[in-house]
Amino acid sequence: MGCTTLLVGRKASADGSPLVARTEDSSNGSFDPKRVVVVPPEDQPCVYTSVLSRLQIELPENPLRYTSVPNALPGEGLWGSAGINAVNVGMSATETLTSNPRVLGADPLVELVPESGTPGTPDHRPERPGGIGEEDMLTLVLPYIRSAREGVERLGALLAEHGTYEMNGIAFSDVADIWWLETVGGHHWIAKRIPEDHYVTMPNQLGIDSFDLDDAEGEGRDHLASPDLRAFLEEHDLDLTLRPASSTGFGAAPSSAGGSVINPREAFGSHTDSDHVYNTPRAWYMQRTLNPTSEDWDGPGPGNRPDSDDLAWSRRPERKLTIEDVKDVLSSHYQGTPFDPYSAHGNEAQRRAFRPIGINRHNALAILQIRPDRPESSRALQWIAYASNPFTTLIPMFTNVDEAPEYLATTTAQVSTDSFYWTSRLLATLADAHFADAIPLIERYQQTTLALGHAAVHAADGAVSQPSHPSVPDGSSAAGGGSAGDGAAGQAVPALLAEANTAVAEQIRAETDQVLAAVLHTTSNLMTNRFSRSDG
Repeated sequence: MGCTTLLVGRKASADGSPLVARTEDSSNGSFDPKRVVVVPPEDQPCVYTSVLSRLQIELPENPLRYTSVPNALPGEGLWGSAGINAVNVGMSATETLTSNPRVLGADPLVELVPESGTPGTPDHRPERPGGIGEEDMLTLVLPYIRSAREGVERLGALLAEHGTYEMNGIAFSDVADIWWLETVGGHHWIAKRIPEDHYVTMPNQLGIDSFDLDDAEGEGRDHLASPDLRAFLEEHDLDLTLRPASSTGFGAAPSSAGGSVINPREAFGSHTDSDHVYNTPRAWYMQRTLNPTSEDWDGPGPGNRPDSDDLAWSRRPERKLTIEDVKDVLSSHYQGTPFDPYSAHGNEAQRRAFRPIGINRHNALAILQIRPDRPESSRALQWIAYASNPFTTLIPMFTNVDEAPEYLATTTAQVSTDSFYWTSRLLATLADAHFADAIPLIERYQQTTLALGHAAVHAADGAVSQPSHPSVPDGSSAAGGGSAGDGAAGQAVPALLAEANTAVAEQIRAETDQVLAAVLHTTSNLMTNRFSRSDG
């Protein structure tokens, strides 16, 4: 499954919020309708059963309430995608990653083995469940963590115990930090804290390019990993780092000499021809957009081209980044280059050379924003878009609520403009067919609706701050350790936020209906079979 992730550290964002954003993309030729739900503690199962791997896991007691963006239609499990829990900890799961045969031979993936043979006969082999995967991870982890670091630790323990049947990258955030975890084979994992003044670009390729084993085995300030990672690397000759001649192994030289620092992308990742078409161009374009003057992005040098294998995992942006920057980057299709499929520039081969970031197969985009300057009871926002990002908009949703707005939550198998998902799909499909004629309407719609979203957030913040709606606690803790909306006064806040969520969703619904009608009219007049008497 193809996805794209952008992570923005708190000192790199406009308002000091860590931002976690990911498009969930379906596999080629399929589309997975999505909806937004709020899962109360009483609805969280005591025993979780994976649909795809048929693994059963007993879950801890006392789960937290959390938001989720699951599949709307049954059949393949929950696929919770992204959410924020009651103590303002966010999780996005997952970014499918690549690996290499050396890793997968050393620590094979844990795949479902179906039952074979006839029960009671010598040739019978009972079913062997697989490990955990993207379908499961949000549901297994998010309700039980109170910091981003705890998310890494819980998921790491689950991976060690049950394994996984796929390589994935997972983001965790709280008000202070973002941690990024990458699975390495069936049971191993590494995780790194995002530098506070950096952003991270992640296509479907293992990304971390520098990792300090000493820190992971010691204080764990910026790095965490499977406890046996060093031994795993040594036993299977996975570390490809060239070291000084005096070093007899990567553990022998002191940290100051780089002895404990490895390049996980070289050890665990891939550099295939398909990466150069499907993955690296996306990282190249995101970094080109957010650091336009930092490199010669169109020059002949080998390090800054769409097929470069050594693009930085994280960078310091040239200015602070906004919600709109995140949405624009995750909607992009190589504008301003010969590789834009909608452009008249370049030739046909160039326009179809690379997989766009903004692709037809987007199911949903979630941007998780945890705001340090707001009380804990109204700190967290989850911005939601559905369908193909170049043509869609975001709806902000405060997460300290008991239910999601109907327009975001109501997605059925039947196509209906009562659903934000289906309306977005219709709008994108119509506009794509006549891009040049429809995109001015889309751009005005996006500007109008994003402005409505920001205005609604400002208004709700003001209402929460009024004496009649004080929120507690004061939100001074770094990781949001208290329960949002504690106390008698804070109990009024979720209802106020739910009203704000519904109001802005209905405002954006009205704008979406209007632009759908306008695009329908424009594209109807451009149908191939159009004809009038004046044509003759």
